[in-house]
Amino acid sequence: SRRIARLVAALDFDGSHAHHPFLLGPAARRLARRHGRPLVFTYHTRYEKYAHYVPLPLRLVEAAAMRLSTRFAAQADAVIAPSAVIRDELRARGVRAPIAVVPTGVDLTRFRPGDRGAARVGLGVPDEAPLLLYVGRLDREKSVDRVLLAFERVASTVAGARLLLVGQGTEGERLRRLAAALPGGDRIRFLGVRAHEALAQCYQAADVFVFASETETQGLVLAEAAACGLPAVAVNAPGCDEVVRDGETGVLTKQDPATLGEAVIGLLLDRERRGRMGRRARQIAEREFDVRLQIERTLSLYAEAVARCHTRLSQAIHGPLA
Repeated sequence: SRRIARLVAALDFDGSHAHHPFLLGPAARRLARRHGRPLVFTYHTRYEKYAHYVPLPLRLVEAAAMRLSTRFAAQADAVIAPSAVIRDELRARGVRAPIAVVPTGVDLTRFRPGDRGAARVGLGVPDEAPLLLYVGRLDREKSVDRVLLAFERVASTVAGARLLLVGQGTEGERLRRLAAALPGGDRIRFLGVRAHEALAQCYQAADVFVFASETETQGLVLAEAAACGLPAVAVNAPGCDEVVRDGETGVLTKQDPATLGEAVIGLLLDRERRGRMGRRARQIAEREFDVRLQIERTLSLYAEAVARCHTRLSQAIHGPLA
């Protein structure tokens, strides 16, 4: 768009920040290069894990996604990785651009421990009912069916246990049918999409957060749960294991629903342990996931990228000794 190009030129911007290696990502890179500004790129997603959405041979799409996203990262002046595992993966693929680990921040004034009873009244959940919570997309890569099958085991052991699921996605109808067919399916509720500002109420009402995805770069909902003082049971997978501290703020398990369910049962039956984990989760959220800290880290990274870009341009014009 010529109009957008003129607008960008008039802004006299300091740099471009791309959040996707495809579509708008190349546009951000093109504008940065045209104006001699640095390009910062946040590697949000394991793109190869979403290859099943493309109607082409799976291995071909996976290889292309990894190759193209890695190339884009390598061409950036700075890369933000939401977790150390993504930083290490990019390094192993040969990305030599500076990489900083900056998790997606959580607003700790909004996501915080709250009045459990009031939160449950707002959601229509009995005060005495053990309550599990899942928040996230209802899509294949999130493995929500494991959460439902784990709850089947929980429901047969813990009297009155309930499960709330917040989110929507391509698997929504199939997951609702699966839930309805399970013993204890009448204690499973799909709440659909909730406004972000209303999510804290869901975390505050719950006893345990359950998460089975193996495709996360960070697991933002795990950080939100921690900020609300909610212990988590999650599959031991890259990204998740940097938010949930096994035995300290929650439990990391194998991927099978039976093991997931047993870990949940253990926490539901031990109120003191849950409370201890919840308090520790909040402490770690304050130390590592505060959005204000991530803003400071990002601004520092911007300043470093701008300085490197200026040095590179100066050397190109005046020579390396300038």
